[in-house]
Amino acid sequence: MLRSLTGIRRMSKLSTVIKELEAFAPTVFAEKWDNVGLLIEPYRKEGAEEHTVNRILLTNDLTEPVMKEAIEKQAELIISYHPPIFKPLTKITQNHWKERVVSACLANSIALYSPHTAWDKVVGGVNDWLAKVLVMKSIKPLVQEVGALPGNGSGRLVETNVPIGQLINRLQEHIENCVHVAYAVGHTGSTVIHTVGICAGSGASLLRDVQADLIITGEMSHHELLDFQHRGTTVLLCNHSNSERGFLREFQPKLNIMLDGSCQIFVSEKDKDPLVTLTRTSAAGDAPVATQQTN
Repeated sequence: MLRSLTGIRRMSKLSTVIKELEAFAPTVFAEKWDNVGLLIEPYRKEGAEEHTVNRILLTNDLTEPVMKEAIEKQAELIISYHPPIFKPLTKITQNHWKERVVSACLANSIALYSPHTAWDKVVGGVNDWLAKVLVMKSIKPLVQEVGALPGNGSGRLVETNVPIGQLINRLQEHIENCVHVAYAVGHTGSTVIHTVGICAGSGASLLRDVQADLIITGEMSHHELLDFQHRGTTVLLCNHSNSERGFLREFQPKLNIMLDGSCQIFVSEKDKDPLVTLTRTSAAGDAPVATQQTN
């Protein structure tokens, strides 16, 4: 299903796209508390043809600016890493942004699919993308997925050999954003680390009992940071979605191959982390200024 000589693409059925997404990362991998898979299917009359997909928008979060972008790009399917429908909706009105997003999908016949923790666990998924910042001697899941092939599971534990300062620089380049550092007691930028625990997003609960020189995750609480510091583990925080978003650029060409080039696939230009890091200028009394930040 490649482009024809006239440049016209053949569309894919929604079920075909979902089948490929499931083949890449089965939703049975997702955590029990998660809400993944096809969340919105456009209405069709009885006997009507199945919803077809020509344009797909990839996003980390389906916010209202991203929803507007999807409509402007005439997407028939949004793949949102985080499920915008998580807790059950009791109504769909215009009073809350999540309800408006759902309403807009229905009004514009846009399907919505969310993979979330299924993408975290699968080989070649979000955590493996985040681990690419390291020169790895070995890599394995922190928790192996039951019944799955080796390599599929929650988080990652990596053996490496790199100074903390060098890793910080590489991580900032990899996520194209700022990194927050909590040095372990006795660690400095020149300390060489050999084991790294990784969990994209909010990883403190998964990483709590991991014995590692350093961990990389998106966010954690103040007291969790103190506990890691005093256990001899340096922590690198990327902000929650900045530890995940870059995977979409890697997944875009992969999905194109999976679908034999039958769909146009866009990575959202409006999707961004809600937090912006500000730094103070050197002059006393100057107002904080935003650091350079790319999302």
